Amino acid sequence: MTGRCERGIVKVGDEIEIVGLKPTQTTVVTGVEMFRKVLDEGQAGDNIGVLLRGTKKEDVERGMVLAKQKSITPHTKFKAEIYVLTKEEGGRHTPFFNGYRPQFYFRTTDVTGIMQLNPGEEMVMPGDNVSVTAELISPIAMDQGLRFAVREGGKTVGSGVVTEILA
Repeated sequence: MTGRCERGIVKVGDEIEIVGLKPTQTTVVTGVEMFRKVLDEGQAGDNIGVLLRGTKKEDVERGMVLAKQKSITPHTKFKAEIYVLTKEEGGRHTPFFNGYRPQFYFRTTDVTGIMQLNPGEEMVMPGDNVSVTAELISPIAMDQGLRFAVREGGKTVGSGVVTEILA
């Protein structure tokens, strides 16, 4: 499995979890590599490859997260603050309404979700900052403060940050 170490240190022999998209799996780190060099550990900011005991390529999907056991959990429902790009910024030309179903792009994967507006809000115009409740069709490893892009038809139409985990 390859990717960027977001925080902490990963060492050979660490028991870790593979979190998000599928049921959480537990495994052991058997090797850490960076630029074809074998290392004892990877640190925050490093782009590394991690060898995992008993894990097959098909067990892992783009967007899954390796984490220390019980340090991050997968979620599908959250509150977020989002900014909707204007037409001039490359975003939507028209407003969206309650029940809008964009792609939420977290880290390296996109997941379809549904946005619920707050009571009393009927629509969101391009250029608006708004609080929403979102529910994803697949669980993603997330915690408060995680940033994401809102995408539609292959283009970015907004950006957001998770403000509260609900489920």
